[in-house]
Amino acid sequence: MFTFSILGTIEIQGTKGAVRVSGIVQQTLLTAFLAGGEEVITVDALIDELWGTTPPAKVENALQAQVSRLRRCLERAEPGRVESRLTKRAAGYRFAVEPKEVDALTFLHTIDAVRAGLDSDLVREFRSAVEELRNALALWREPLFGGIAGGPICRMAADRYREARSLAHALLYEFELRDGAHARVLPEIRELYAQNPFNEQYCMMLMTALYRTGRQTDALDVYRRLRESLDQNFGLEPSPVLRRFERAILLHDPSLLAERLPFATGAIPVSARGQAS
Repeated sequence: MFTFSILGTIEIQGTKGAVRVSGIVQQTLLTAFLAGGEEVITVDALIDELWGTTPPAKVENALQAQVSRLRRCLERAEPGRVESRLTKRAAGYRFAVEPKEVDALTFLHTIDAVRAGLDSDLVREFRSAVEELRNALALWREPLFGGIAGGPICRMAADRYREARSLAHALLYEFELRDGAHARVLPEIRELYAQNPFNEQYCMMLMTALYRTGRQTDALDVYRRLRESLDQNFGLEPSPVLRRFERAILLHDPSLLAERLPFATGAIPVSARGQAS
């Protein structure tokens, strides 16, 4: 199957094996097209993406040269294709690609589908949802976009993918905890939170896993350490949501053991509403 990878090293898996895209400009150009799906990207947007405020002389010719170079790379990867994936349009350029061919688009589609099932209460088989989410998260390999910063298109896409990854983790551990896998996933959640020590959503996951394994004191200690870190580093308090969650643990709120969890739904334990400490 012909695929593009941008959730790590930028790579084309062609009909005869992997094809690497060399050079930051070429990698940025390909990433911008893949992040945009099949939308037409204007010439001005591409120039801004590739060169920002310091474009080369005869910049439109330079862009045409980069597009031609990318076309040749695509032809090497997919020699049997009749029409180039990259075509000129009146307003700019269009890149023909199917979502299943791009790891990032497959990633987003999977998360949207699982979230839709959660929102409509169609998700009954936790194991199936967990497997889908784990397979999607396995597509994510650091560094994103091979480490290139890119321009506005790439940066917006990176933000979108990272937000989706955070939601994927929230959904994954919601299903794992609803399925009673508290002890098994506790080390995973602890590691995830250690890598993102100011992420309140991950903090809440860890507090829940600890609480459900009978470690209320440890759960409260996680909250205390985050509160101290936020104060020392940013002069901030935890959010009202997290403060209410801490209150729920202090009160042994029964909803903390209920099926639905707050990570991906925004739910707050009933007895803790309006009682931030």
